[in-house]
Amino acid sequence: MDNFKEVSENYTLAEAVKEAQRCLHCKLPACKKGCPISNDIPDWVAEIAKGNFGNAMKIINTRSNLPAVCGRVCGHERQCEGNCVLGKKGEPLHIGKLERFVADFDSEAGLSHEAIPEKSRGRVAVIGSGPAGLTIAGDLSRQGFAVEIFEMEAEAGGVLQFGIPEYRLPKEVVRREIKKIENLGVTFRLGTTIGRDFTVDDLFAEGFDAIFMGTGTGKPKKLDIPGINHPGVRQAIWFLRRVSLFQSGCISRKEVVISQGDKVAVIGCGNTAIDAARTALRMGAAEVSIIYHRTIDKMSALRAEYDEAVAEGVRFMWSSSVTEIEGGQGNRLNSITVETDGTKQTMPLDRLILAVGSSPAARIVSTTQGIEVDDKGYVLTRDNPYGMTTRKGVFAGGDVTNRPATVVHAMRDAKAVAEGIARYVDAVKLMAEIN
Repeated sequence: MDNFKEVSENYTLAEAVKEAQRCLHCKLPACKKGCPISNDIPDWVAEIAKGNFGNAMKIINTRSNLPAVCGRVCGHERQCEGNCVLGKKGEPLHIGKLERFVADFDSEAGLSHEAIPEKSRGRVAVIGSGPAGLTIAGDLSRQGFAVEIFEMEAEAGGVLQFGIPEYRLPKEVVRREIKKIENLGVTFRLGTTIGRDFTVDDLFAEGFDAIFMGTGTGKPKKLDIPGINHPGVRQAIWFLRRVSLFQSGCISRKEVVISQGDKVAVIGCGNTAIDAARTALRMGAAEVSIIYHRTIDKMSALRAEYDEAVAEGVRFMWSSSVTEIEGGQGNRLNSITVETDGTKQTMPLDRLILAVGSSPAARIVSTTQGIEVDDKGYVLTRDNPYGMTTRKGVFAGGDVTNRPATVVHAMRDAKAVAEGIARYVDAVKLMAEIN
């Protein structure tokens, strides 16, 4: 589908080198400080400036397992680029596009051939193949651990594969990054649900030394609005996953729910809400409105995403709340009532999409003894070893612990958990040798 073609254009080789040569190579690089995973940005940018793309990739690989993903979907304007000195007097260095360029170039040219260490340090099971799970797997595999990823879907990638639209993150890019992790010796067991097909106890019985839970949040939060349970109201993640499955040929067009000419509204104003709104337009919606209870300066979405949504025709309603939903026949709505600054109006509407967050599903916790959660269902973890739950040998990270909010923040958290797992397994094996 052409309207799902990637929006952002990649650099040519000459453009990438020219852009990299703009870097000032600051003594105290603010860009690196602004990066959640402390990417050695000036070092690999310097290699791009000299045309040494293989060297640039080698430096990136020491901090990131998903550079082609991060180069596309990271919040650069708030992180590395937002801290770039060049931005104070003009255009900041386009670090995201440079990272994307070198990652794509590396994959297409087949430059990287990492030495795979012998898998003799221990066995680790990773539940979930989203950003956190893939980061854990890549980091530990590089350190000599045998890692197996258990994924409930038929394809790996989690939110990268099913929650971010094709126009922002092409599925082929995700598959390419996953292949690189597979090449490190990581095994993927797809279509396998922990808590249904296997329990945590089963995994320990299989001989795993540690287990990582990176299952994200699967249970949507509910809003207390009359009519909210009507089938014309759907969750944003559900909708985005449906579109992804349709594009992969797994389901029919009518199962996507939004039809040609529909009037659609989205509640929420994070990146997921804007993804849902722009995707609804691409699926043929005639009108799409985003309804947000706060003002534009309070939205969690990136300004660049907002600007692109406005350019595509998405309407934004600030300081507004939906107070009532009127259902129509079948799975279509008739209208919604929206209150803005004390004034109520009725809007005709076919579909309402909710992008107000979610909480962890309890499938694993309910089938495992000893894993404690807080009053909202988030898994409790400790700081030493970092990421371990109240069940010895079971670690957790990412959204299931209520810490990260973006792909790169999930990766940062996962890198710290990977260190915690390595320390734990090494200590247990050392104690076994002593005894």
